[in-house]
Amino acid sequence: MNRLERLFSHKREDILNIYFTAGYPGLEDTVPLIRALDEAGADLIEVGMPYSDPLADGPTIQESGQAAIRNGMSIPKLFEQLKEVRQYTDIPLVLMGYFNPVMQYGEQRFFEHCAEAGIDGLILPDLPIYEYEHFYKAQIEGAGLQISFLITPQTSEERIRKIDQLSTGFVYMVSDASITGAKRGISTKQIEYFERIKGMGLRNPRLIGFGISSHEAFSTACRYANGAIIGSAFIRALKDGKDVQQTVHDFVNSIRQPASV
Repeated sequence: MNRLERLFSHKREDILNIYFTAGYPGLEDTVPLIRALDEAGADLIEVGMPYSDPLADGPTIQESGQAAIRNGMSIPKLFEQLKEVRQYTDIPLVLMGYFNPVMQYGEQRFFEHCAEAGIDGLILPDLPIYEYEHFYKAQIEGAGLQISFLITPQTSEERIRKIDQLSTGFVYMVSDASITGAKRGISTKQIEYFERIKGMGLRNPRLIGFGISSHEAFSTACRYANGAIIGSAFIRALKDGKDVQQTVHDFVNSIRQPASV
């Protein structure tokens, strides 16, 4: 059973998915970060593949990606790092990034190397679902990988149903039609969107991302979905922290536990 399947089969609520950019803050921090996040209590980890033109990302993730590229991070380097990670952890790992670097690397080669490195799933936001269904679905499934597609408040019900049909990991609910890290807190309008999607009875687990940065926002998201995804807030913590291990543990604890009064 795929590790993502195993996670969702035994845990259906309060799932904490943490995103970080591979090669940030240091080139060799990828594996230590994965290990630290597992030890700190994350349920799922998204490893971001840095890209030179990240149009959907906010300033925080863009800056981390640019720093990672300057550090020397690349797809081959990432696979080299990931080969050792399964010696230390069995936590589900998802690679997230733009499709252009995948094409440059070679699609089939990329999917095969994901499987060899112990990756469980993919999030490729700019891969059209038509292209996936007709050209890449068999390759991705053949490599034993799951894939998650994104929906937004503007996504039509027909398209949401199609995305739910094609997704094999989880449905990524973008909380707001904006770039990542653009706002904090959850509005009444977003709650209405969360309730609408919850009422659709989708077959896949749902994780809410974009703008989740605190215990309060995480808890609110978890009332309407199976869990939440935190990226920009974690990247900011890494930027400001001096000790990576301590930063990871303090951050995860701050999301899991309400702030003391």
